[in-house]
Parts: sequence; structure tokens; C-alpha cells
Amino acid sequence: MDVREGVPGGLDAGIGSRVDGTVSVHLVRLLLQTARRLGVAEEQLARVPGTDAVVLRGELNRLPMSSLLRLWELIARPGAGVAVAEAAPLGALNTWDYLVTTGATLVDSLRAAQPYHRLVTAAAEGFDLSGEADLTVGYRTSASDPVVASTVNEYVLAYYLRRAREATGRPLVPTKVTFGHPAPPDHRLLTDVFGTRAIEFGAAADSITFHADDANAPLPRADPMLADLMRSHADLVLASSRTVADPLDAFRIALTSALDTADPTLARVAKALAMSERSLQRHLADHGTSWRAELDSLRYERAKLLLSQGLPKSAVARRLAFTDDRALRKAVHRWTAASEATA
Repeated sequence: MDVREGVPGGLDAGIGSRVDGTVSVHLVRLLLQTARRLGVAEEQLARVPGTDAVVLRGELNRLPMSSLLRLWELIARPGAGVAVAEAAPLGALNTWDYLVTTGATLVDSLRAAQPYHRLVTAAAEGFDLSGEADLTVGYRTSASDPVVASTVNEYVLAYYLRRAREATGRPLVPTKVTFGHPAPPDHRLLTDVFGTRAIEFGAAADSITFHADDANAPLPRADPMLADLMRSHADLVLASSRTVADPLDAFRIALTSALDTADPTLARVAKALAMSERSLQRHLADHGTSWRAELDSLRYERAKLLLSQGLPKSAVARRLAFTDDRALRKAVHRWTAASEATA
């Protein structure tokens, strides 16, 4: 029997394809932390799109899968996948971690969580559950490079073992672990991490299998109300997420953050993006826009919203970092005239 039977069929369709090729900032942050511990140069990390601090602070931001794969490429080496899992305590992946640990049993938790795997990674990353009695968790990464793929899969299987142990409260040992990549010269680290010598290399799939007794044992962490709440929250997160598809998206996030603190200056935004002011202006020009145009557009949208809410013009002027009410009135007049001219 496929354990996925009974999963709400319409859920994926409801989420839509908007987040399919993207990943969560939680996973990106986890890889960045590991990359730094492994000694990857900051210059290399800074060149990965979407890794600006201002982007990573946004819990609803989604980054391209290509950025995640680039980080995996930078850390791909023996033991790196295990290092990522070891650096991921419960909660590191936010809602997803609690979805897979708060069901009645391990199998119930994973079955209920499966439709939400895009909370963490792209839809193309395969996540399978199967087994008549024992529970097998399978994973297929979209990484084409064999070294990168082996690193990703080692992380994923080590992650599910860690969460299973946290969920059950016991140092359970899988009955079998399979990897598609060839056996490394020395795989003692994997034997230690998984707690078993029953590790097969060169297999048809990457998977970890839990004994039926472990998969179906009541979980000490079981909390039906919390599990329902997590699923509702997951729906909201996926529906509200924002894709950071290119550097211009990252700039607009940084600009919005600066305006929220009434300090929308070129210097502040450039610093948040780890760029010089001149480089930022050149970057905007390359994308057919400018600092003045972007700031004006954002202020216009904010002003419409705040004024429609009945806020006094003096308060709106302060929030949007205008020098005074008069400067705001001039801007509103200009926006109105431009709108009428294009009507």
C-alpha cells in the first residue's frame, strides 16, 4: 500500500504553481550557516542570489531552487550532508519540523505533512512514503551533479532520522538505509550517524526505512490541535509567500524594509544588500529603473493605502519620510496628475 493514500487530493492544486520552483529561507539559512562552518569564503556566498540578510529575514520570502543548489555545490563533500542535518535542531525548518513530529504516530505525521513539502523545498524534489508494515521514506533530488546529489540525499535521510528520534523520544535505528551513489572509501561516519551497518550503496533509490513498531508507536509529542494548527498555518504561509526571483526583487524588499523604518536612503539600502551605492544605481539602471523611480513608486502605493485609512497627512508624511506635509502634498499632486494623464 502507498502510505500517501487518503492525502487531500486538492491541496496541491490549491497551492498552485507559484512556489513550485522555490525554496524557503529557513533551508537557505541552514545551508549558509553550515557553509560558513565548513570554511566557504564569504565572497562566494555573497554571489549566491537571495542570500542578502534583508531577504533572509523575511519568513515568507521564497528563493529560486537554483540558489539552493548553488549552496549545495559550494559545500558538497563527504560528510557535508550529515553536517547540515546535525546543525538543524527541531524548529530550524519552522512549521515543517512540527508537522512531521506532532501526529499520533510517525507514519501519521509524515503522511499528513507530505502535501506540504513545498514549505521547505521545490516541488521537483521528490518525497515518497511507502510500505505495507515498515515505513520507507524516499527522496529524489533534482540536483544533476552526482556529488551534489549524494550530499543532498545524505542530508535528507539524516534529517528524517533525527526528526523521528525527536518525535519518538527514543534513539531508534532504521532497519535499512539506501543510497543511489557509490560507496565512499570510508563510510564510518554514515554508519555512526544512522546507527546501523545496514546501509546499501548504488541502490535504485535513496531511502530510509523504519520498523513498523517505530513507525506506528504513539508519539509523546502527539498534539492533534497543534497538528491542525500547523496545517492551517502551512496553508497560510504557502498562500502568502513572496518569490524573490531576481536581484531586483531583493532590492525592493530592502527598500520596503527601509521605508518601514522611515529611513529610505540609498546608503541604507545599498548597505543592506552588501553593495556600494554606485553599484546599486548601476544595477537598477541595468534593470530599466532607478532609485528615484523605485522610491517614488513605493511611496505612492503606501500613501494611497494610508490616506484611504484616514490617517492625517502629517502622519503619512512622517511614515513615508517626507520632509513635511507640503512635500507630501506636492507628491500627491504629481501622482494624481500622472494618473489622470495615463487614464
